[in-house]
Amino acid sequence: MSSAVRLSLLLVLSCHQQVTSGSHVLRNQPGVGLSGGSSNTTRAMMFGNSDDECDQVMNLSAADRCAFVKNTPDCSMEDGFINYLRVAFCLLPPNLTPLTITLCIIWLLFLFIILGLTASKFFCPNLSAISTSLHLTHNVAGVTFLALGNGAPDIFSAIAAFSHPHTAGLAVGALFGAGIFVTTVVAGSVALVKPFAVASRPFLRDVIFYMVAVYWTFFMLYRGTTTLTETFGYLALYVVYVLTVIISAYIYNRQKHSINSSVRSVPHIPEFHSSDSSDDDLPCLNGGTIQQEYESEYRPLLPYSESTSQILLSSLNPVDNRTWRRKSWGWRVLKVLKSPVEVLLLLCIPIVDPDKEDKNWRRPLNCLHLVTAPLVCVLAFQSGIYADYLIQGQFPLWLMTFLLGLFLSGIVFCTTTNDRPPKYHPLFALLGFVVSAVLISAAASEVVSLLHMLGVVLSLSNTVLGLTLLAWGNSIGDCFSDITIARQGYPRMAISACFGGIIFNMLFGVGLGCLVQMLKTHSHVEFELEGLLTWVLAGALGLSLVLSFVIVPLCRFHLGRAYGIFLLVFYGIFLLIALLTEFGEIHIA
Repeated sequence: MSSAVRLSLLLVLSCHQQVTSGSHVLRNQPGVGLSGGSSNTTRAMMFGNSDDECDQVMNLSAADRCAFVKNTPDCSMEDGFINYLRVAFCLLPPNLTPLTITLCIIWLLFLFIILGLTASKFFCPNLSAISTSLHLTHNVAGVTFLALGNGAPDIFSAIAAFSHPHTAGLAVGALFGAGIFVTTVVAGSVALVKPFAVASRPFLRDVIFYMVAVYWTFFMLYRGTTTLTETFGYLALYVVYVLTVIISAYIYNRQKHSINSSVRSVPHIPEFHSSDSSDDDLPCLNGGTIQQEYESEYRPLLPYSESTSQILLSSLNPVDNRTWRRKSWGWRVLKVLKSPVEVLLLLCIPIVDPDKEDKNWRRPLNCLHLVTAPLVCVLAFQSGIYADYLIQGQFPLWLMTFLLGLFLSGIVFCTTTNDRPPKYHPLFALLGFVVSAVLISAAASEVVSLLHMLGVVLSLSNTVLGLTLLAWGNSIGDCFSDITIARQGYPRMAISACFGGIIFNMLFGVGLGCLVQMLKTHSHVEFELEGLLTWVLAGALGLSLVLSFVIVPLCRFHLGRAYGIFLLVFYGIFLLIALLTEFGEIHIA
């Protein structure tokens, strides 16, 4: 939290210097743009007519900025609920702009909390329930549903950023920045916490596929355009990766089974095991089994049935009293801050838990979800574009959704009991998946719009905001979770999560972002690079992967503390070069 406070103070001081000066030298950097059929018109709006550039607002006097933001089409922000540029320049007097920026930074931290809670507490569990209902193997679930659950904030942030020419640089910066952060800071921290021998074949497989994805993206940026066929090929690369994981695991398991069967009759010969072991050999942290054993100790001796109102109140309580007593004060303070958000999410998103005996069936709350969940989807989808929609120009869509949900809720309540889930209960997992995906998308759009405003106010490019704030915000949760897994004795699982997740984020973040933009514009996607910084970013990521591909085999696939320190130093040098490039200290003559 102290680093977030220091970052907030740095941004506020930078903003205060710009406000008191009354003017600022206009940065003359081309943005990352996506243009459709009318590419000339889009480019003219973005680069040709400088009078329409929203970045010029910091070149005006403080008194003229609000009128400029209101009258300039380039400053309109259609993807979020709030126009943050108007908040920054019109909500409070110009001398209080630092206060406005401070409030926006607090709101940004709050949005990251919403993203993290929705993904970890609702999106991932429902995806796990869906994969269990479909009887998927651990390999398939890990590289599909689990990867989607872990990478949901990154994917939706990238799609939201690609949807507008102003913010496309955020997607490039965030995806490349998160890739460098995870493969250096997170992987280095895991090696520092728990030196270990990495599984050789899965490690080489993941690094090779990630290098292919990075260099394919580099090639698209170099050409400045991509077609629909190339975009589908980009997405198909992940399908090839999934098939490779499944086939390699199948071959390895057959080899292990045959060798173990042949040597089982020979005494004192260890079973087949090596550094080539598959990801499936890793011990699995079965939280559901632990939770069941923990709850069984507190199960009442005599049968006890709660009333409907008691079930509803206990279901909306995000704090477990037994857990509360065992946690530290820091955890308790953070839990208090997150609890209001978690209660609101519990009211809107159903959770199905296959590990529990009752599958987390909460009859009154689940019936309420049939009303609130569809209503939230209508109000939050695409930043509330359908909130005022009228059916045939007369009947509000949200009212129709509310009445239909109320009708279904009444039917479910009258045909079910409190102690036994219905046969169609797995459908609530699908409902929870859809609602949490809509909320993650809405929160990601707000994050992108807010970071765009900070870039305009602080005269920072979208790429540097993406590789710092957006990448850190989306990756910090993975960092702590992977380090925790390593401390618990599962460093292989942590390092597999480092590389497996970012492959999905890169391929689907860029692929789906380009595909959505193509469907909107019915033409090719064109990229406009933000100068040298984009090449520094892509080159640093490619270099880190090549070094890992060379150094780790030379170390016989043993990741020690020296390698962890090397990765952390590499990230520090990269960040220093990126910031010096952003501020013009490093440039091409």
